[in-house]
Amino acid sequence: MAANALTGAEIVVRALQDQGVRHIFGYPGGAVLPIYDALFHQDQVEHILVRHEQGAAHAAEGYARSTGQVGVLLVTSGPGATNAVTGLADAMLDSIPLVCITGQVPTHLIGTDAFQECDTVGITRACSKHNFLVKDIDQLARTLHDAFYIARTGRPGPVVVDIPKDVQFKRGAYQGPSHIVHRTYRPRTHGDPAAIARAVELLAQAKRPVFYTGGGVINAGPKASQLLRDLAALTGVPVTSTLMGLGAFPASDPKWLGMLGMHGTYEANLAMNRCDVMVAIGARFDDRVTGRLDAFSPGSKKIHIDIDPSSINKNVLVDVPIVGDCAVVLAELLERWTAQSCEIDRHALSAWWTQIELWRGRRSLSYRHSGEQIKPQYAVERLYQLTKNRNTYITTEVGQHQMWAAQHYHFEQPNRWMTSGGLGTMGYGIPAAIGVQTAHRDALVIDIAGEASAQMTIQELSTAIQYQLPIKLFILNNEYMGMVRQWQQLLHGGRYAHSYSAALPDFVKLAEAYGALGLRVINPADLDATIQAMIDHPGPVIVDCVVDKTENCYPMIPSGAAHDEMLLPDAEQQAEVTEAGRMLV
Repeated sequence: MAANALTGAEIVVRALQDQGVRHIFGYPGGAVLPIYDALFHQDQVEHILVRHEQGAAHAAEGYARSTGQVGVLLVTSGPGATNAVTGLADAMLDSIPLVCITGQVPTHLIGTDAFQECDTVGITRACSKHNFLVKDIDQLARTLHDAFYIARTGRPGPVVVDIPKDVQFKRGAYQGPSHIVHRTYRPRTHGDPAAIARAVELLAQAKRPVFYTGGGVINAGPKASQLLRDLAALTGVPVTSTLMGLGAFPASDPKWLGMLGMHGTYEANLAMNRCDVMVAIGARFDDRVTGRLDAFSPGSKKIHIDIDPSSINKNVLVDVPIVGDCAVVLAELLERWTAQSCEIDRHALSAWWTQIELWRGRRSLSYRHSGEQIKPQYAVERLYQLTKNRNTYITTEVGQHQMWAAQHYHFEQPNRWMTSGGLGTMGYGIPAAIGVQTAHRDALVIDIAGEASAQMTIQELSTAIQYQLPIKLFILNNEYMGMVRQWQQLLHGGRYAHSYSAALPDFVKLAEAYGALGLRVINPADLDATIQAMIDHPGPVIVDCVVDKTENCYPMIPSGAAHDEMLLPDAEQQAEVTEAGRMLV
């Protein structure tokens, strides 16, 4: 045995250090105590103790999404691993790079139904990009470095490393990351030149083009977002985005159509429906975006840029597939466009913008504000106005409040918006905010929440108190599972089966019980002062913002409908839509 041999637990910590990890989120248990002991003997990696392993995964997601780095969590075997599964599935669907280190029973007990044993590899196979069970101490360092490479390379995602307890005690040689080259996983980053040429040709010939962008633009780093802005400025083509892509293109830019999809803007959805050339960049044609597939953008030529080959032609057949990194491919598109001195058809583009402005004039995000009670849209608007000039990061839970935040909080930069898109995980926002605040100690981090979602992980407020993380929880309290109630109203005859929250806590007292500041606001006239008090407080805050209980989130494309079958905010606008196309009720 080499004199410089390390224990498996020490190898784990050394690998984390060499990968540049500065924070890890976790919860100890018997099967990972050797690793926790190794963490105790160093100060380079700070451990953040969560209150539930799901919280560890979401905190690591928030950390990763806001920094562009790999988020890391450490949990024990059995229930520790299974509690983290929801967060792993969430990261898998939203392409968030995570490394999840799980403890496992000793190798000789695997398969015996030992105490706190479960088949972690089998359980996580469907909700991780890759997973490992490390039985050989000599493979541990390489496996950990491979895990980070796989998590961050290509389409990002979660990677699980399951380490039996006896392997954590064994001694072996440590191998640093500079000596490791992955043998098989090498995703393609450059676009096919012929496909690039065809895409440029189609875009130059377009009469009604649109850029449809997704979270892949953000995952590709700040360069990709800047290149998207450069391409839009050069061509004058309108830009829309998925929920996960908000911030990749500035909301203040006149070419920004807003979010598209089920609760997207009228102009974004109609532009997608009527365009003749669609350039999909880092988006995966999710059902919440496409609506009814047989009516999705029926007259367009479709160009699809994505790092993940399996996403291309998976849901929607495209005319020009381009496999590659968004930043690299966008640079190649710009280079070819410039080299060929391409020009968009300015006359046709002007007519296209005239049509878009007519759709934009419908003001599909409008709402009626009487001044007698707080409308949730108004609450988000005031929150935006009072925080937009600060270093602000927004997380959300899942439901109506999430959609109102996406519609009415306007993002100018990438990596400022953290939400659960693909899995739609209630309880995501509080631990995600903890992850964001851990990475950005001096930033203003706000979780826009619903009173139902917030209670799923409210215990993580204790973590915020312990580590002096001044997260702000801004609850839009309508005493309902709001999106459930809205669907029950529109699709189930107003039968509100179990969507009303009949025994809510006093959130002000709950905040105080944890050691945070609790505020409640009911009157619209008091809203600004309450938000300002939240901002000014140096520690964690819960704001219980009591809003209109029956407000619905519009626009809305009912499930199974097409983009031109939107429900708009009031009956008059809905009647106009009925004349223009079909509408489902």
